[in-house]
Amino acid sequence: MAQDMTQDMTQDQAFLELTGISKNFSLTRALDEVDFSCKRGSVHAILGENGAGKSTLIKIMSGVLQADSGTMSVEGKPVHFLTPSEAAASGIVCIFQELSLIPDLSVAENISLSNPPRRFGLIDKKHQNVIANELLARIKCEDVDPNSLVRDLSLSRRQMVEIAKSLGKKPKVLILDEATSALTSRDVETVYGLLDELKNDNVTSLFISHRMHEVERLCDTLSVFRNGRHVETFGKGERTDRDIVRLMIGRDVDAHFPPKPERKAKKPHLIVNDLRWENVINGVHLEVGKGEIIGLGGLDGQGQKELLLAMFGVLRGLEGTITIDGKLANPSSPAEAKSKKMRIALVPEDRKTEGLMLPMSIADNLIASSFNQVTTGFLIDTAKEKAVVAEGLAKLQIKIGSVDDPVATLSGGNQQKVVIAKWLMTDPEIILLNDPTRGIDVGTKQEIYKLMNELAAEGKAILFYSTDYAELIGCCNRVAVMYDGAIVAELEGDAITEEALVAASLNIDTNKGEAA
Repeated sequence: MAQDMTQDMTQDQAFLELTGISKNFSLTRALDEVDFSCKRGSVHAILGENGAGKSTLIKIMSGVLQADSGTMSVEGKPVHFLTPSEAAASGIVCIFQELSLIPDLSVAENISLSNPPRRFGLIDKKHQNVIANELLARIKCEDVDPNSLVRDLSLSRRQMVEIAKSLGKKPKVLILDEATSALTSRDVETVYGLLDELKNDNVTSLFISHRMHEVERLCDTLSVFRNGRHVETFGKGERTDRDIVRLMIGRDVDAHFPPKPERKAKKPHLIVNDLRWENVINGVHLEVGKGEIIGLGGLDGQGQKELLLAMFGVLRGLEGTITIDGKLANPSSPAEAKSKKMRIALVPEDRKTEGLMLPMSIADNLIASSFNQVTTGFLIDTAKEKAVVAEGLAKLQIKIGSVDDPVATLSGGNQQKVVIAKWLMTDPEIILLNDPTRGIDVGTKQEIYKLMNELAAEGKAILFYSTDYAELIGCCNRVAVMYDGAIVAELEGDAITEEALVAASLNIDTNKGEAA
């Protein structure tokens, strides 16, 4: 009996506790006297807008950053981590939104990177593969070859390898920073099961997600942060979704999506006809008019991303035609796509690797795609640069300390705003959006929805790929659903429903009740 009471007391005590934690970056106060704790064997959500301080908090927990003031303890003992290795030695392991994998190493090498198995002083490749296979099997990724190079894997598979790598460190606290945002629906379910398993093993999971259905499904406890401060911690079911959003953004939210733009286009501005590429794009026909927001739907990996890349001149060996304003386009490079002749912009899938130069300044990133606007000859006109940068910051209300700060210091939402602003500064007529709200907070999402409407009202033709059905329903005039590289359904108006999107994504004829 006494032993049971001791176990209950241990279960109730905080495993990880932070007191009075503050952190400044240049002119920005990222964390302000934060108190936070979590218990063993729980799934604890950390919620807040991008810029609320979540990423800074978990970087301090995991040894990536050190606090300017405050204390941290593990199992009641004071700690001060100078490196992620020190944090991992105490059982705190983080899966960051920006993956830590090395593309030119194999899956097995990445998984054992911090502590490779050795034999006679040399790395034991055979045992390394055994470890990788065991961890991949645990997360149901038996299809991944341990000898494959990480660069050859899809984004979803790379994220799963990152999770396997973290499990190999045998965490007591596993921190997941938007770890499901890049995953397929099947992999998301695997992660759900894994977190349930870890909870049963008395491992704590700190879960950062902007997907409220995930939080509701997984989390026992929720902590809300706003403007670098801990606002409130409460148990599952103690606050409504509306209450949580109000706590996160400091105001009420009347409508999740703004009214859709009125469809005014009389003729298509952009026509894609019988486009094909390497059995990934299989005869796509698509039309987008000025002032329209056309959605691309379907399950992940059905050719949507490749279609956007093809339209932006990235892919080689295309068949079919791309016509802009009645004239044959078929851009052969991104430079040609963004030229005055075509005026196409692409906001890419992964802002960290495809959209930004992280070590460079915010200003340098903002002018990267419109360099000709701020140069005279071979020299940068500093007055023009300052004006263009200020315009970009103002248009998207980007929160920064200084324009000279590295763009890596910004929150995820503000980084995404920099990517969008960078391309809007090229004055495009056709805007291709590749899942632009992935991994960003509800407040920033609403700003992007509003911006899309404003751009449509200006006459821009917008093609919007999203893995979130609610966004396609709430934002788009029409939705073209892709399956196996082709458009299998086009929904419009009231016909854009979740049931219709799911059925089309599975290529199911609901009238017959079977696959088409």
